[in-house]
Amino acid sequence: MKKIILLLAPVLLAMGCTKDLTTLNNDPKKPLSVTSASLFTKAQHNLVDILTSANVNRNIFRLIEQHWQETTYIDESQYNITTRPIPDNLWNIFYRDVLNNFESSRATMAVDVTDPVQRKNDIAILDIMEVYTWHYIVTTFGNVPYKEALNIDNSFPKYDDALTIYTDLLTRLDADINALTLGKESLGNADAIYSGDVAQWKKFANSLKLKLAITVADANGALAKTAAESAFASGVFTANEDSAKFPYVSATPNTNPVWVDLIQSGRLDFVAASTIIDKMNALTDPRLPLYFTKDPTGGYSGGTPGVSSAYPNFSHTAVSTTAPAFPGNILDYSEVQFLLAEAAARGYNVGSSADIYYANAITASILDWGGTAASAAAYLLQPNVAYATGGSSYREKIGIQKWIAFYNRGIDAWVDQRRLDFPVLKPAEDALSGFPVRLTYPVKEQNVNNTNRSAAAAAIGGDVVETKLFFDKF
Repeated sequence: MKKIILLLAPVLLAMGCTKDLTTLNNDPKKPLSVTSASLFTKAQHNLVDILTSANVNRNIFRLIEQHWQETTYIDESQYNITTRPIPDNLWNIFYRDVLNNFESSRATMAVDVTDPVQRKNDIAILDIMEVYTWHYIVTTFGNVPYKEALNIDNSFPKYDDALTIYTDLLTRLDADINALTLGKESLGNADAIYSGDVAQWKKFANSLKLKLAITVADANGALAKTAAESAFASGVFTANEDSAKFPYVSATPNTNPVWVDLIQSGRLDFVAASTIIDKMNALTDPRLPLYFTKDPTGGYSGGTPGVSSAYPNFSHTAVSTTAPAFPGNILDYSEVQFLLAEAAARGYNVGSSADIYYANAITASILDWGGTAASAAAYLLQPNVAYATGGSSYREKIGIQKWIAFYNRGIDAWVDQRRLDFPVLKPAEDALSGFPVRLTYPVKEQNVNNTNRSAAAAAIGGDVVETKLFFDKF
């Protein structure tokens, strides 16, 4: 007993000398608060991850757009989005893991960013990323909670009209662009895309404004024209070096999600789809070996959409795209040139002609993927590619080439293919529905917020995948 008392004495003495015993409950490995910078980084990372992912529980747009086809489990290729709750998962990630973290970062900036000019820059960049996120939510679901969203005290948020949301997003971008102060500090290394370079974020914001303007062009032509011309005049991307890419690294947990989903997991779930392979073969597209591996015959082939396709028999996504450090591309120079080509074709004042921007876009894509200027020039000389002869309308010309350039960016391909109606994609074999032009609202919204969900469904024309959204007019 005496020995036990002697052993306990130093511990009791130390406790007796402690002024604040409550600190003993603090876990140094789990901080009680987080910084605005870390919250921003997490939200940015979550956003790029969901857009880049190949996980069939979350992102099936490569399959819908017939860039890839499944091997054994073909439900998602046949538009089964409910066995795995894909709408619920996407909704949760966009709202909870992305927007909620951005909003928490915004609130914390008021406390831990003391320089008012830097704080203004930080908030503007953060809001630009929020606008970018809302673009995908609205173009995926249609009418959604917006004004009343992200309020933890409101379990039943009302849904807002999608076109009204989109109009507000353009207004927000204008305010963000005007709020940026060039030459001043911002997020620094917390920003994985541009390392806090305010000038680059201004270019990104204008390029995003152009993207939103063209997306809404068939729904509100006057708004689109004004916004597109304003974005061009203020300064959009001018080279591949401006492109917004998230720099994944070779060490987990910051690796390319495609590497995680295909290589680390050891899955052999996907092959190339015949739709994109056949189109690129027909055009002798120089990006074929940059996008895909060769099949056993030494050529390039893909599985039929909706049909189980044996992994060894077909081409697969290129080795480069499955590398752990392959970057996540969220907006690039090639896309901006396609947007300007369409703006010019619509008669907007954007500095040059549709054919020049179209050629620039294709060339930029080929170079960005590792091709050569010579191969791009030869490709553009083909009658089926050249702007003058490559299609019967600007929608066909731009739509097909943009769809090819959007390889590995399935959700972006889906937005523009619905809007431009090119390429014309045949429904998958044994499809469970018509071609999906939206995702249905999450089941949890039916269970928890069904009054508002039902009103939103009625307003857009029905909560089914065949209901066209506000920007999809043809």
